[in-house]
Amino acid sequence: MFEYFYNEILRRTVIAFGTLFNNISIKHTNSSNQVVSDLKVPLAYGPTQKFLARLTQSPDLNKAVAMTLPRMSFEFTGLTYDSSRKVTTTQTFTSKSATDGSVTKKAYMPVPYNMQFELSIMSKLNDDALQIIEQILPYFQPSYNLTVELVDEIDEKRDIPIVLENVTMQDDYEGDFSTRRVLLYTLRFTAKTFLFGPVTTATKDIIKTAKVSFISGTDLTNTSRELAYTAQPRAIKNYTGTIVTTLAKDVTTTDTLITVDNAASISANTYLDIGGEEVYVKLKSGNILTVRRGEDDTTITSHLKGDPVKSITTSDNALIQDGDDFGFSGTTT
Repeated sequence: MFEYFYNEILRRTVIAFGTLFNNISIKHTNSSNQVVSDLKVPLAYGPTQKFLARLTQSPDLNKAVAMTLPRMSFEFTGLTYDSSRKVTTTQTFTSKSATDGSVTKKAYMPVPYNMQFELSIMSKLNDDALQIIEQILPYFQPSYNLTVELVDEIDEKRDIPIVLENVTMQDDYEGDFSTRRVLLYTLRFTAKTFLFGPVTTATKDIIKTAKVSFISGTDLTNTSRELAYTAQPRAIKNYTGTIVTTLAKDVTTTDTLITVDNAASISANTYLDIGGEEVYVKLKSGNILTVRRGEDDTTITSHLKGDPVKSITTSDNALIQDGDDFGFSGTTT
């Protein structure tokens, strides 16, 4: 049932959430309202308790290892299924691979999940904390859409709403005067992301044989077969790379006589691939071929002397690829 895959969606969402708050700064002014310091607030991933523990264990502000304030930390705290955004689980969609445009990728519709985050703002001065808070809250009303590239293989980008749930503040004065004061603001967010399953190469079922039976007459109790039509897919270009000869003369778009260097391997009533154009050989006289140009709606183009002439045989039929606009040959029995 299960197979290994890793789209890094949760990791990408965590990183994207953190980038929202990595450019916040605070300014201090003097009595003349002149800016005397401009500080970019540090941001790190981790539990708030670890930062608070480090402050408690290093209360001496003169020590080089003391942690400076203000600073921010964020943490991924939970993951829940969001039934309100549920879609049909068996529905699939396809897209061209971002790394290889010739390959079509298929994936099932994503599953909606809510990721819970906590952003902690630690400050020694209340004014510093308020500066940080005011740079965040106006963007969330109550959500802010963040575009995240969730799956590289299918170049899937989605808007992830980041919803601000609540804001709490804690100011603990317990302890003696040697205890370092920390104002702690906690902002709780919900990121409405999507989880994708494994991405596979899309395949298209090609009909190898189709048979249709017809019943003639008015006797419906007689269900014996009267006529059947069998169809086999036929390639309209060369897949094997087999070159049978080369052109002996230039060929214009109106020529129906084609001269080749050696027609020994070419027979009448066969198909050839010349530069992506399919031609049908009606007659052969020495090295001169009488042909029908642009078979199966391939584009009629001019060709130059020396261009390779490739055969189209049953070996090519077995290599028909997804998306090939092949023709059919049929027989009645």
